[in-house]
Order: sequence, then C-alpha cells, then structure tokens
Amino acid sequence: MVIRYLMKISGYFRQQITRLIAQYRQHGRLQRRQRTVAGFQHQYTAKDIRLLAAMDERHDTSCGQAIKKLCERACAVFGQAEYERLASISVNHLYNLRKSTIYTRQRRHFAKTRPKPSTLGERRQPQPNGRPGYIRIDTVHQGDLDKQKGVYHINAVDEQTQFEIVVSVEKISEQHLIPALEQLLDSFPFTVLSFHSDNGSEYINKRVAELLEKLRIEFTKSRSRHSNDNARAESKNGAVVRKLFGYSHIP
Repeated sequence: MVIRYLMKISGYFRQQITRLIAQYRQHGRLQRRQRTVAGFQHQYTAKDIRLLAAMDERHDTSCGQAIKKLCERACAVFGQAEYERLASISVNHLYNLRKSTIYTRQRRHFAKTRPKPSTLGERRQPQPNGRPGYIRIDTVHQGDLDKQKGVYHINAVDEQTQFEIVVSVEKISEQHLIPALEQLLDSFPFTVLSFHSDNGSEYINKRVAELLEKLRIEFTKSRSRHSNDNARAESKNGAVVRKLFGYSHIP
C-alpha cells in the first residue's frame, strides 16, 4: 500500500521506489546525486553546424555521403583544420545536424509545391470486347462573343454500337452538368457499363465520381501521352456536332 502511494505521488517506478526504501533503511538517509555542471558535451559544436550549412549551400544540399567526402577533402587536401570534426562524422548523424535549430536558422530550404495526382477514375483505355455500354464522352464549346460564353455540347458515343447522344448545357459547372449527365446516362437504350472521358475538370471531380459510383458505372480517363484514348468521341465532335451546330457563337 505504501509503495503504491509513493509511486502515485512521485511518478517513480516500483523498482526505483524499492531501491530508495532499501537505501534509506541501510543508511538512514537518501543519497542525492548532484547534477554535473558541464552535463553532456556535444561532440559537434555550433561552429561545426554552421560550417556544414555553408558547405551544403555551396553544393546545393548534396547527399550526406557526398558532403562527408567534401569535408574530408577540405581537411586532408586543402588543410582547413576547422573541418577536422566534420571529416569524421557519420552520414546518419550528418542528417541529424541538418535538422538542428542552428542549421535551420542559418539555411532555410523551401521546396516547390508538387501537384498531387487525382485518384478519381482509373487511367486506362476501356476494353468493351464487343459489348455495348462503354461510352466515350467529350465537351464541345460553341465559342465566345464579346466576353459572353457560348453553349457547351456534351457528346457521348458508345464504343461498340456508335449510338450517340448530344446534350447542350449553358455552363459546365456542377449545377448544370450533373442533371445533364443523369439525363444523358438514362437515355441510352442499353445499360451503361463504363464512362470514359479526358482529364478535364468538368468530369474528373467528386460529384461526377459519386454519380457514377451510385449507378455502378466504371469510371476511366485518358492516359497521359496517349492522345487516341478518347479518339472515338473527338472524331464525332467534328463529324456530327460541328456538322449540326457549326462553329458560330450560340449564347
């Protein structure tokens, strides 16, 4: 009971409490060890870290192994005694020094924001294998006039049967596009199994992905540097849509 109480109020483990009790019973008092004034000495000083930061800046933050070799050459070949400790540093600890406060204060490195690839849709060419229901879809813009946007045509073509549906919308925003897609997909005389588009943001977004997932329709998109992945819909843009609507502005 007493040991549990002492553990609770002191935060010590049972082994520590037991050792202190035994020490008190043997000597009648507890021997308190004083903290050393110097404490743990750092092997690499602030000067060494600044030298490392300067070396990294001159060599565009090369890998740790290359920087270690440069420090060795600075000491052994060029006689720069200030690099003597850095010449014997391990590569792992060199990376630790790069994370230190002294290093980051002297040399800040900013990496450019890298775009994150979209996880919506599978990037591949659909394979209908003779079955209807694999549609290709593309957007045709009717042009602008005096800063006024023209109408957009949503052109959907079945890969196998060449059955085609064209729906026109005022804008390709979510408010106009989602109802048009629902009407378009419901108008095909067969079950739609696959939905393939280019990488335009009007189709590669969460709302379209949720709609296709609800209808259990496969969602694929064109691969990079494969311009023929959506060639079926793009060929119909000129042969059908432009033939019917022309190129003039339609508000």
